[in-house]
Amino acid sequence: MTTNITDPVFHDEEKAREFLEAQRWPNGPVCPFCKEHKNVVRLGGEAAKKGLVLCRPCRKKFSVTVGTVMERSHIPLTKWLMGFRLMAASKKGISAHQMHRMMGITYKTAWFLNHRIREAMGLPVSAGPIGGEGKIVEADETFVGGKAKNVHKGKPAPKKHPVVALIERDGEMRVKHVANVTSKTFRETLFKNANRKSILMTDDSTWSRQAGKQFAQHETVKHSLGEYVSQGGISHIQTAESFFSLMKRGIMGSFHSVSEAHLQRYADEFAFRWNHRQVDDETRANEIIKATAGKRLTYRPTDEIPH
Repeated sequence: MTTNITDPVFHDEEKAREFLEAQRWPNGPVCPFCKEHKNVVRLGGEAAKKGLVLCRPCRKKFSVTVGTVMERSHIPLTKWLMGFRLMAASKKGISAHQMHRMMGITYKTAWFLNHRIREAMGLPVSAGPIGGEGKIVEADETFVGGKAKNVHKGKPAPKKHPVVALIERDGEMRVKHVANVTSKTFRETLFKNANRKSILMTDDSTWSRQAGKQFAQHETVKHSLGEYVSQGGISHIQTAESFFSLMKRGIMGSFHSVSEAHLQRYADEFAFRWNHRQVDDETRANEIIKATAGKRLTYRPTDEIPH
């Protein structure tokens, strides 16, 4: 995707559709229902919807948005592309209010767009654990929520929600919102997302001790004693802490408040940008578009939605 916001893909629906098709179907249309790619035909004529394709084997019609977070959306494709571009380029996130002002859409539409793009930025089902033999995985936790000192007198302190991050040095990361930070939840998150042949780095929290025994090696930094780096600069969890710093700065500066119901999606958004930090904004936006497939987000079962 171009970095020039005056490009026709952000203003011309036909150009936007062509661009999306080039990203999703580089070798031509592929049926999202039966995966047929040879015996498919584009439908023309005035009665046919633009961009509609017919799959002859399964007799179903589809367009480039079917089977993605864009399916059944009435938002113009040009706005979707601008949304992908803005969220890919905004290091600390971009709020729905900011998108609504910049893109000339309603706040409700911007909120809809925001959350569906975040759904696309979520970890794919095929993603395996990080780390491996000889690799270092840092693990840390933080709590997301308001500060008690900012609450009006007489009001209860805001609830904070725990988030666990696992980061392979010079590699990818995994982030997970958990109900509470205990030995059990920490162990489950670790075992699911990190290879146990890895060298595990944590702080000296008590809940990490038992889980650390299951890894090839477990090193800790004693934060309780004011230690942040040890063993000649090797043992630390500063990579994980830098991610949390970025995520919290985004929440405080861009979103101001995040509900627990959507916290995982916000965390996935920051993790996606982290995992694609070594590419430019254009490539990152294109990766989000490719990730939209198979991640349709609805608040009702699909069979209940009127056609």
